Order: sequence, then C-alpha cells, then structure tokens
Amino acid sequence: MSIVFMQILILTGIMTVVGLMIGFIAGLIWKDNRPIGVRGDYLVAIVSCILIGLLDWFVIPAMGFSETLKLIGVFTEPPLGALAVLWIIRYAKK
Repeated sequence: MSIVFMQILILTGIMTVVGLMIGFIAGLIWKDNRPIGVRGDYLVAIVSCILIGLLDWFVIPAMGFSETLKLIGVFTEPPLGALAVLWIIRYAKK
C-alpha cells in the first residue's frame, strides 16, 4: 500500500471518531432541536469532519504552509466546521 492511501485511511478513521463526538456534543448543545434526527446529526457530523479533514490534509501543504499549520488545521477546523454545518441546518429548518 502506498503511504498516501494509508494517510487517507488513518485520517478517515480519526475524523469518523471526531464526527461521532461532535454529533454527541451537538445533541447536548441543541437538546430539543434535531430537525434531521439523531442519526442525521451523527451522519452530517461524520461526513463534514471527513471532508474538511481531508481537504485540510492535502490543500494546506499545497498552498505552501508548514506541517505545523497543517496539523493545527486538521485538529481544529473539522470539529468547528461540523458544528457550523449542524447549526446551519438547524437555522435553515426554522
């Protein structure tokens, strides 16, 4: 297996766990406001974490930024982005 494939596989696994945690945290933040249901919250959080994490992993170095900024972006942006997507869904369903 190539190194890039292994990086994608490991990052996808980590972002899946982060997405599950964000889905749980979203349930704690917005207790009675689940317009897409519990499963929908978890699914949206997982998908958005994976997509944002993969984009950060490959786009930040391509823009010429350092490995440190890549790691900071990968660890901070996907959870915040997933919460933002879940908030937008709740705001749009009002």
